[in-house]
Amino acid sequence: MSSLALVYRGPAAFPGCPEAARSLLRTSDLGFDVQFVGPRERLKISAKTLRTAVVYVQPGGGDSLKQAFRYMKRHTGDIRSYVGDGGRYLGICMGGYLAGHWRGFRLLPEDADQFITSSNATVTTPRDTMVEVDWRGRRRHMFFQDGPLFQLRWHSGVTVLARYASNSEVAALVAPFGRGRVGVCGPHPEAPDSWYRKHRLVNPDGIRMDLGHDLVQTLME
Repeated sequence: MSSLALVYRGPAAFPGCPEAARSLLRTSDLGFDVQFVGPRERLKISAKTLRTAVVYVQPGGGDSLKQAFRYMKRHTGDIRSYVGDGGRYLGICMGGYLAGHWRGFRLLPEDADQFITSSNATVTTPRDTMVEVDWRGRRRHMFFQDGPLFQLRWHSGVTVLARYASNSEVAALVAPFGRGRVGVCGPHPEAPDSWYRKHRLVNPDGIRMDLGHDLVQTLME
């Protein structure tokens, strides 16, 4: 069975985000062969390329969903077909927005929206900071940069991994799409120590990858 994981790297991703996502996958227990895919990479996004992978990762991007989707819109059909036929999609921050319905791949049961504009949000700035979440019922702190929440009523087969602590909006979930699965996270479970140092942030939980590994493991089940 293929263990190839494809991580998008290109204009719809923010520098450093694809590399952090690659590190998250490489440090999991699932033995991924992680390769970048994108317009300037050896591997290009196509139906043929996607079929060779067990998971496709859309990492964090800039601050404009409109711009990110302009770069990615032409790949919508291939990505939807790949996941619908049994593939896995992992979207982090901008990748979570892009899994939504408004300027996105329409992979989620409902849409993604800004957490910072939601009722009772404790983070109301797009600046890099930290946010508190309840991950499987345990309070944790995560690196955050204007990430999405995920609208969700009741849907069969959806696993809610985390909710924002201040208002219980969904922060991370895994959901079915056709014969495949979609995993998304608003905060950054892959954030390395260098991101915290750059923005003078201290995570009281320590810099740990366990939440990201849980997300990946749940997605790949």
